[in-house]
Amino acid sequence: MTKQILKGLSIFSLALIVSCAKPDTSDSNNNNDDNPDEVSINIPNGFDYSTYKTVEVSINDNSNAIYEIFITSEDAYFDGTQTYLNESDEIVTEDVYRDDIINKQVLKGVAKNGVLEQTITIPSYCTQVYIRRNESLKFSGEMVSIVNNEINYNFIDSSGRTAEFVGKSGVVDYLFCVNGEGDLFQVDPTDGSYTYLSEMPMGSYTAAIDQVNLVMYSIGRSSPYPLMKYDIQTGNWTTIANMGFGGPRLDYNINDNLLYFSNRDYLRTIDPQTGQVLNQWDVNGLHNTNGGDLKFDENDGTLYLASFSGLYRCEFNGTSYDAIRLSADNLPFTPTSMTIDSNGDLWLADANSDGNLIIMDTVTGGWQYVYGANAGNGTNFGRRINDLTTFRIFPETPDTTDTDGDGIVDSQDAFPTEAEKAFEIFTPSKFGTGTIAFEDLWPSYGDYDFNDVAVNYKAIAILNSDNEAVQIDFITKVKANGAGFTNGFGIELEGVPSSLVESVTGAVYTQNYINLNANGTEANQQNAVIIFTDDQDNFLNETTISVVFTQPITTEQLGAAPFNPFLIRNMVRSNEIHLPYANTTDLGGNIQNFNGINRDPDGNFISDTGFPWAISVIHDFKVPKENVRIYNAYNRFNDWATSGGNSFADWYKDNPGNRNSNLLND
Repeated sequence: MTKQILKGLSIFSLALIVSCAKPDTSDSNNNNDDNPDEVSINIPNGFDYSTYKTVEVSINDNSNAIYEIFITSEDAYFDGTQTYLNESDEIVTEDVYRDDIINKQVLKGVAKNGVLEQTITIPSYCTQVYIRRNESLKFSGEMVSIVNNEINYNFIDSSGRTAEFVGKSGVVDYLFCVNGEGDLFQVDPTDGSYTYLSEMPMGSYTAAIDQVNLVMYSIGRSSPYPLMKYDIQTGNWTTIANMGFGGPRLDYNINDNLLYFSNRDYLRTIDPQTGQVLNQWDVNGLHNTNGGDLKFDENDGTLYLASFSGLYRCEFNGTSYDAIRLSADNLPFTPTSMTIDSNGDLWLADANSDGNLIIMDTVTGGWQYVYGANAGNGTNFGRRINDLTTFRIFPETPDTTDTDGDGIVDSQDAFPTEAEKAFEIFTPSKFGTGTIAFEDLWPSYGDYDFNDVAVNYKAIAILNSDNEAVQIDFITKVKANGAGFTNGFGIELEGVPSSLVESVTGAVYTQNYINLNANGTEANQQNAVIIFTDDQDNFLNETTISVVFTQPITTEQLGAAPFNPFLIRNMVRSNEIHLPYANTTDLGGNIQNFNGINRDPDGNFISDTGFPWAISVIHDFKVPKENVRIYNAYNRFNDWATSGGNSFADWYKDNPGNRNSNLLND
């Protein structure tokens, strides 16, 4: 490719005055090339403007454990400004940032014959992923580096549990921890290792587990103070009710199946099914009413309460509770949470920003640091622990129900009643979307606002229990539609012959220029080509395209999403606009009748000024406003391109300095 240099300021100024108009829709061959891009950029040969990479995953494990892989980022993300009551009973307003670790799942599967091998698509900036292992609700996880676009993970059982840390009848304990930043994570009390479990809907100071039904309850720390329920088996959150009050203390009482909530010097009972407050009592004798937690001893029913002044035993006197101090008058830490494990040990956490776990004697109030920055043993959670609760795994706890008989228990099966389906691969992630944005004047210069057609998508490859693909779903929507042309949109599965497709559903055609095979793929194509629509106006609302295969295929054969996407310009079937360096389909690439100046002489979908006509962003991409060039809306775009993707790889994210928000569409 011919390398280009920046042109002079006078040309730049002229180009701003003569901004590119939308084409005459009656002429598919636009001849107006009077407004070449005012900037030429020097991009390395072969740079394809990709914001993502395909990574080969190889996990070795001879058990039936379920594995999940999450995209991670070293940077916390801004989650808005919140006003809340802190554990010192003070109203605080502050910006909230969350760890970007556990909310972007891309893969879930199980090793077959000791090996799990898959291909995933992840952002280019990712240097590591978080791998979480679930063996009968015994979770473990760790960060794993990506080396040469490969992830290799060998499971070694190093739990090292001794009789000292195993409760009666083989019970295994884990400490579930929550904090005001919205983290739910688990600590193994045998070694202090921790595993990310979930991002909470709202940060919280409270956690209480119903062991029988395998759910955890938590009350959000900000108005309207939702009572939230977490399903430990499925990882799903639901909101039961908005309580209208918050505070630091919560426990579940197995004797009456009620939640007990406390703040300051009162105690309430709550129906966990409805959120209804049933009763309220005063708590007498607390020396400091701030912070802390409460916990029932399941062996004898004793209610313990911790506040910032220490540990108390609470006794009901018929009309209220009397708090009897157990700990020394002045603890050198402020307890924020408390739980009791199967061995009867009482665990506390303090308000330290890095979290400390402490064991306390319930008789004398004696205590010692066990894990955390103050323990002096090299453990550090790097986050607060605002509440603790114990999750006990009994020998009979795991539910082994397998309704469809595919070898995957229902709680871990994404399709528990369909034997041919079990797992999913998400691109870009389970809860995220990507964007493919086009300039539709190829091979003439565009105005590079990339809003002619911008398609939001999520691709879900559905796998069977052998980790083979049986179906792929595309959840799509046109989010920007600035084109004057009538454009179609489709993808090519380059490793999949049309004959391997059983059916295509969800596509919409209104312009009568697409010819189909009986199975819904496009006719006269060797590979499976799925035309989502022949007119972008048909996809202004979210639509799901489902492609079902005649037989299971390997994900290696399927390839990595978003595959080979392309635009069909102005109902001329041969005029395909692709991502840089992508191949046209069997029906594309004919520009022999083009009457203007061909600005893509190399045929690689990069102009002679260095800019593409299509870009795929593995993110919900905010497209520039009309006639706003992408590098004016995104300050790092040109630096990223000229570096060959090595600098500012996350140029599209909402990080400080990246965007000019006033130049972007909502």
